[in-house]
Formats: sequence, C-alpha cells, structure tokens
Amino acid sequence: MQTNQYGMPLIGLGTFGRTGPAGMQAILDALEIGYRHLDTAQTYNTESECGDALRRSGLNRQDVFVTTKISTDNFGPGALLPSLRQSLDRLQLDQVDLTLIHWPSPRGAVALPVYLEQIAAAQALGLSKTIGVSNFPIALLEQAQAILGNVKLVNNQFECHPYLQNTRLVNYCLQSDISVTCYLPIARGALAGDVALEALAERKGCTVEQLALAYALSRGLAAIPASGQKHRLASNFAAASIVLDARDRAVLAAVDRGQRYIDFDWAPAWD
Repeated sequence: MQTNQYGMPLIGLGTFGRTGPAGMQAILDALEIGYRHLDTAQTYNTESECGDALRRSGLNRQDVFVTTKISTDNFGPGALLPSLRQSLDRLQLDQVDLTLIHWPSPRGAVALPVYLEQIAAAQALGLSKTIGVSNFPIALLEQAQAILGNVKLVNNQFECHPYLQNTRLVNYCLQSDISVTCYLPIARGALAGDVALEALAERKGCTVEQLALAYALSRGLAAIPASGQKHRLASNFAAASIVLDARDRAVLAAVDRGQRYIDFDWAPAWD
C-alpha cells in the first residue's frame, strides 16, 4: 500500500457520518477491504465506532494509521489535552498516529499559540505520534511553524478535488515537507456527468470518482473518501491501482473551477 513520508496510507477512510452500528459496520467493511487509514474527529462522533471496529477487526494496532482532530471547542487553556485523552478513551488507544487542529480558531477567538502549544505538548507526552493542522492557509501555516519552532507539523488536511485543486496551497505544503490529505476528494459526487471526466473515465475503464482519487494519489496526496456502502468502499479503494499518464493528468488539471463545497463565514482567508 502506498504511503507518504510519514507512514500514512494514501487511501484512507473518512468516517464522517459513520455513526452507530451501521457506521461501525462500514468501518469494519473498509478494514476488510484493505483500508489501513482511519480518519475521525471529535466533532464526527465516530471515535468510538473506529475504536470498536479496529478492535473487532483483529488487526494489529501498528497496521492501521489513525487520525483524529481537535474540535475548536477544546482550544482554550488547559482544554486540549483532556479532550485528546477522552478521544483516546473512545478509540481504545494509548496513542493516535496523527492529531490535527480541525480548524483555525473561528475569528481568532483563541490565540494561535494557545492551542498550538497544547498540541505540541500532546506529542511530547506521547498521546499522538505526530501532529498537524486542517484547513490552514499558507499565512497561518507560516505563523504556526514560527510558533512551534523545531516541532514539526507533518500534515495539512483541506478540501481538495478536481473542481478545487488548491494548487498554490498544495505546492507550499509539499515544498515545506508537510503532507497533504484531501477531504471531499470526490467533490460530494458532483463530478458525475462532467463531459471531460466521463470521457477520460470511459477510456481508462473506471469511474469519475476513481479518477479523482487516482489524481490525488498521482500528485502525492492522501485522500479520505467516505461511504457507508461496501461496493462503494471497494470501488474507492481500487482507485489506487489506476495509473494516470501526463495526458490524463492534463485533462484532470483542466477541470479546476475553484469550487468549494465546505465554507463558513468564520473560515480563514483561503489561498
């Protein structure tokens, strides 16, 4: 399985919406199919399902990369570490592989150093093997790295798909040795029916969703598609075997339209 420089498998399972028994079954199905990267968050309410599925799967802990994200509600002084310990309890783990700041503090309500210093402490205490951020534009990444000094941010997770390729931010991250994880990598199914993508998918013998995932991987990015359907989970996972040549990638690059599907009035100033 292809991994990045930090040992993260490039195809992972986004677990947003995978709550309750049906959600845990979907996670179990994904692990059975071959997924070895689970992406959860405190606000997803799927940490317990991920932990139960991982335990029930019989897989060795070291064989599955687990990411969680700290809610903006837990950024205040003294709040982050207890919240991460609660996440670990729900996951039934002693350590996660990666902990992310889920969003920059809305409207700067909590100063950047306050929560970054706490997540650095989480790594120092061994609660998280590595740390990173999510939804951070370049300006905030630069501030974060200045605050953290020698403490390494290894990942930035943000919306990225053929309709929002985020090239400037992707290039900055890769040049800074910050790995990238794409959420909404298949653009919530909006790619279906795109004339250029459908023609390329037909030529490649795959779906447009598989094309989108293969494109992310060809750029050296991780992708975390979400689904509760076993056949869709299998289809997404199979995208890792699709090889794109320069002509294929040019077709995909040309459909970028800067279309963002997740945004809030308190979101940071995007690149």
